[in-house]
Amino acid sequence: MAPAAEPLTPRSAAMSPFDTWSAPSRRRVSAVRDRLRQVYGIPIVRPHGDGIAELILTVLSQSTNDRNRDVAYLGLRERFPEWEQVRDAPVDEVEAAIRPGGISKVKSARIRAILAAVTDTGPEPGSLALDWLATVSVPEAQAYLCSLPGVGRKTAACVLLFAYGMRDVPVDTHVSRVGTRLGWFRPRAGFEELHDAMLELTPRGQEWELHINLLRHGRRTCTAQRPRCRACALRRMCPSADAV
Repeated sequence: MAPAAEPLTPRSAAMSPFDTWSAPSRRRVSAVRDRLRQVYGIPIVRPHGDGIAELILTVLSQSTNDRNRDVAYLGLRERFPEWEQVRDAPVDEVEAAIRPGGISKVKSARIRAILAAVTDTGPEPGSLALDWLATVSVPEAQAYLCSLPGVGRKTAACVLLFAYGMRDVPVDTHVSRVGTRLGWFRPRAGFEELHDAMLELTPRGQEWELHINLLRHGRRTCTAQRPRCRACALRRMCPSADAV
């Protein structure tokens, strides 16, 4: 990929911008980060310390928007103030509480299975808590979370970053789309590879900032359909500009 300061070179319309892909340099990643800072600022890092809450919130966020996710989460907490109550409740009652979030039948069963697994497999048997994750390495914490029913790398990364401020970066649909168009990821890379690559290229201590600003950019400018390339702050450093 060309350095950030250089304009894109003309290319054949038949040629993919990733025909000769190579991983981005740290300089190029830093240039994107700095440009996003100019547009969106630097997000305040505020880990909230509640791994269980983040885990369930992320499950509820699947295949829905933020508003419906939040309505479902609040409904769940109002109906069941303690996580142990959710774990032990009949699945149909959990489903009713989270119905506004969509696909509630699948999510309710998954939530109960996750809470039961945390209770049974944590370092303190019978304890429904994830605070101990902050005391182990990121790979250990990732491996444990991904061993839970239905939990993958994105959900694990959300828990580690947003709850405990640990070094991980969630790659959601927006981050994946923006990163792919910037040429940060190998074409057709799998989900695990996307997360490994994103973690590798993110400057240490800037995981929260890069995730949030890439997500914002994906929602506001680099949209899935009809991206606003002409108005994009990253246009001069994006090999996909005006080609999607």
